[in-house]
Amino acid sequence: MSGEVVHKSHTKEYMIVFVLLAVLTVMELIVPELTLPYAVHGGLLTFLALVKAFLVAFFYMHLKEETRWLKYIALVPLSAFIYTFVVAIETMAR
Repeated sequence: MSGEVVHKSHTKEYMIVFVLLAVLTVMELIVPELTLPYAVHGGLLTFLALVKAFLVAFFYMHLKEETRWLKYIALVPLSAFIYTFVVAIETMAR
């Protein structure tokens, strides 16, 4: 039949993402133990959290298979983070 849908297994892809998430989580546990300035700790932990959120949304929530428009809509929370980050940096500079 011409209307048959072939299902592709994502198991290997999901396992790779799972391992990446586990590595990032271990990194999040190591960063606070490092002797770095407070702002660097915060910046690194925030960056790691954003990378983890991206991996979960892109692979497990299937954003990679969505239309371009929906991918842009998913960036709206990122713009809120950037705004908050800029305001926090500006407040710390005072």
